[in-house]
Amino acid sequence: MELERKFVALGEVTVSEGHVIEGYASLFGAIDQGNDVVEPGAYGASLKRLTSKGGRVKMLWQHDPAQPIGVWDEVREDDRGLFVKGRILMDVARGREAAALVTAGAIDGLSIGYRAVRTQKDGQGRRRLHELELWEVSLVTFPMLPEARVGQKGEAPDPMRDLAAAIRSARRDLAAI
Repeated sequence: MELERKFVALGEVTVSEGHVIEGYASLFGAIDQGNDVVEPGAYGASLKRLTSKGGRVKMLWQHDPAQPIGVWDEVREDDRGLFVKGRILMDVARGREAAALVTAGAIDGLSIGYRAVRTQKDGQGRRRLHELELWEVSLVTFPMLPEARVGQKGEAPDPMRDLAAAIRSARRDLAAI
């Protein structure tokens, strides 16, 4: 079986200190654009195997194994999905670029690289993913699961940026009249 990828937009992800990111790389029960649904518990066995071997889920740039950009310090399942927390490495050129792009909102997606271990088709033509072998979580341009977007970039409040956003919003509202 080959490596598959599943994308999630970063809506539930926050970035702080310019390089610490946390949020959900996968949401249970959500139908993605590939008509797949990840079931609760799908990552449990894989995470347990990785931990027992001292391994880690890799943080990559756009699924490129030649471009690791950071480390995931925490990867776990909870009731909502696959939660990840890690650090983009600022000593890596691509890491600095990734942090800048995420902070600016130009990159707003996460994607998991995995191998499907146990799946099942449901009566609605969806593939239910019951067990996955998780290999990596990447920062990506185009996510497959649109429910999650970057909430906050972890920056200190900037009154001038807030004022500029309010002016842009007012212009859009006036243009719509």
